Amino acid sequence: MSTHDTDHLHTLITHSGRPDKSVTGAVNPHVVRASTIQFPTTAALYAASGGRHAYGRHGTESAHSLEAALCALEGAQGCLLTSSGLSAVTTTLLALLSPGDHLLMPDSVYQPARHFCDTLLTRMGIETEYYDPLIGADIARLLRPTTRVVYVETPGTHTFEMQDVPAIAAAAHAAGAVVVSDSTWATPIGWRPFELGVDVSIHAATKYIVGHSDVMMGAILCTEALYGKVYQAYREMGQAVSPDDAYLALRGVRTLSARLAVHRENARKVADWLLQQPEVATVLYPPHEASPGHALWKRDFHPDYACGLMGLVFKDTVPMDAVNRLVDQTRLFAIGYSWGGYESLILPSTQARSRELTGHRWNCSMARLHIGLEAVEDLLADLQQGFAALRAAL
Repeated sequence: MSTHDTDHLHTLITHSGRPDKSVTGAVNPHVVRASTIQFPTTAALYAASGGRHAYGRHGTESAHSLEAALCALEGAQGCLLTSSGLSAVTTTLLALLSPGDHLLMPDSVYQPARHFCDTLLTRMGIETEYYDPLIGADIARLLRPTTRVVYVETPGTHTFEMQDVPAIAAAAHAAGAVVVSDSTWATPIGWRPFELGVDVSIHAATKYIVGHSDVMMGAILCTEALYGKVYQAYREMGQAVSPDDAYLALRGVRTLSARLAVHRENARKVADWLLQQPEVATVLYPPHEASPGHALWKRDFHPDYACGLMGLVFKDTVPMDAVNRLVDQTRLFAIGYSWGGYESLILPSTQARSRELTGHRWNCSMARLHIGLEAVEDLLADLQQGFAALRAAL
């Protein structure tokens, strides 16, 4: 179904990527499973060759409907679906970088992305330089003639630093570099990255887009100028997603704004409660006024659509052994990686050793919490018993 610039967000979420209303039949796009695509004539075969409708690996209507919906929500000109969030990162970087190039990555970047830069990109002769995520416009002094990509992730993984994306993008573009953003935390409705200067926006669709912790998927959203270049690499690497997974992700999109509203309200109440605990030094949740980076979040992000992922910094008197006791004693907060599903999660977090420039800021006991869709009263009671276990260990 076609959408319009005047449509409100809830309308776009409901109607994007759906068949036109003049077509009778199912409300939702069909799940189309296919490897071989048949053509009526050789002329039709030749016309499709090299495009996205020639073979099942290049996607069927199931994937293309999801791509269209994500483009409409985030304001992108093109979307490509990959097998995971990490594969969206690696595909994009391989598409945009060549041997001898220079890449700027924030020191707070997702650890598997960092590992990719330090291993495969290094072997390819691509230099990665890590920068302080709080650098802002001063990133201009790090740009070189060989800098091709400036990568941003705001807020940062585990430590939730907010980056000044417009200032970074202006400096990068002035030097001829492109800006790639990991936008997973924001979701496709939490900000407008292309209006802030981002050229490629990456999502671990596994998280809030899918929303139910049952599908692995990545999404690469591009400007028109970069779509062809990224698509070429995407095609050459054989990226593909299951049509069944694409269908589940599209179904997740339909409830994204409704889910985020609950995540946001629950997370705010949990943050308020955590800030009252004497063992807590800081809650890292940029939508909260007491969190570092709140001013940038308020400037650049949508005020109504914040997710439920936050960090918790304990005072120096709290050792990690006590944090582990807290984590082990929670009942509703499951212990597990990932986030963005309907359920609440908790993990102990240590970041000092995983940073190159900013580790000294994080030489403390930490935890990461994903606040789910449960009744917030039950979540607070669960945290209360966890803190009781923490206090018993002090």
